Amino acid sequence: MDLLTLAGLLLGFGALIGGNLLEGGTFQSLINGPAALIVFGGTFGAAMLQTPGKTLSRAFKMIVWVLLPPKYVFKTGVNSIVRWANAARKEGLLGLEAIAETEKDMFARKGLQMLVDGSEPDAIRHVLEADLYVSEQRDHDAIKFFESMGGYSPTIGIIGAVIGLIHVMRNLADPAELGPGIAVAFVATIYGVAFANLLLIPIANKLKMCLHDQLQFKELLIEGIISIADGENPRAIQVKLNGYLAQ
Repeated sequence: MDLLTLAGLLLGFGALIGGNLLEGGTFQSLINGPAALIVFGGTFGAAMLQTPGKTLSRAFKMIVWVLLPPKYVFKTGVNSIVRWANAARKEGLLGLEAIAETEKDMFARKGLQMLVDGSEPDAIRHVLEADLYVSEQRDHDAIKFFESMGGYSPTIGIIGAVIGLIHVMRNLADPAELGPGIAVAFVATIYGVAFANLLLIPIANKLKMCLHDQLQFKELLIEGIISIADGENPRAIQVKLNGYLAQ
């Protein structure tokens, strides 16, 4: 689990609640069911309306990355490619067949299988880069779901505030009804802005960082596999790929 992300989440909402308490407010003053329904339900509904089913499903799967981001150890990737290069140098490209069958990374397995099949380097690069582009576009579309929610949330909060004020205006003659209406107005605004800036936008940015690491690792694999296909020396391949370690 990414403890830094969890700490940031707790710090953000803790600062909001703590500041309210220091100002003399209560925790209960931030709890309002109608405001929550308007903001959370309206925000999710608006974002869902514009999102295809497959993209929405992918977004829900990627949300796990916020606390459990995928780990890409570039040093291990370089070492694996050098090991593949040594095997190809000693046994020929057919010597990679057993390695391809046991490789867990499906992207790397595809590249290794194309090496075993004797595909030309340009063909291998074309196929792997096409695969990379498709997966990148799919994940970017999924991330846009959270970005769009972050954009809609403050606006929905304003709508909630207007609804609360309408309720206040309709009950000016009844002081007992003024409190709940004003509460919905102000709490809905807080929900909308906080939901966007403390949760949704940070989630989108965190997922972008995870996706960036994934793309960099796949680019490392592409360069390594193409280098093997070109028959480069394993030592030269390692020196070339060490540039990715700074990532």
